[in-house]
Amino acid sequence: MFSLNYISQILPSLLSGTTMTLKIFCWTLIGALPIGMIFGLGLVSKIRPIRYILNFYVWLMRGTPLLLQLIFVFYGLPIVGIVFQRYDAALFAFILNYSAYFAEIFRGGLQSVDRGQYEAAKVLRLSYWQTIRKIVIPQVAKIVLPSIGNEVINLVKDSSLVYVIGIGDLLRAGNVASSRDVTLVPLLLVGIIYLLLTAVCTYILRRVEKHYAYWR
Repeated sequence: MFSLNYISQILPSLLSGTTMTLKIFCWTLIGALPIGMIFGLGLVSKIRPIRYILNFYVWLMRGTPLLLQLIFVFYGLPIVGIVFQRYDAALFAFILNYSAYFAEIFRGGLQSVDRGQYEAAKVLRLSYWQTIRKIVIPQVAKIVLPSIGNEVINLVKDSSLVYVIGIGDLLRAGNVASSRDVTLVPLLLVGIIYLLLTAVCTYILRRVEKHYAYWR
């Protein structure tokens, strides 16, 4: 079972599962980052109803397990007539969950920007959105990068939770091969692939942090 021949036999299914894992990972980031930024602005908004609603949303998403949210979206929502395909359900649950975490991260970043920056922008007659885009966001990006990086690494590993609703991701492919052949070799390869994915993400994130290091 440890032969290269066996590894070459199971590798295509593992790589196919890796492709699904990367799809979940990439689309979650693409959806959750901008939503999280918008919700982060809402959390520091002067409009109380918006703050209350978003605070409840963040509390709900962060206070319940992502696994439970996946199960609820796929198995629970059909009870009220809202039906998702497996892949869509996974993306919906992941984006909702990670948007809440990113929103809280951006909230902390926004509140760390000195109020004098906003006052200086008013003196320069910049609009609110010009201030956010040209002055606040560049500073917030530098501040929140380490926290965003931690969530990105967590997302790589959390993507394995889609296995619970029957999506053929990397972990599912490994489990199927392991159960069929009664060996831990597929799961060992799964672990190696996850380590490679997190290593690549870590390298990219460090490069991005280095790019913003000139603001120190």
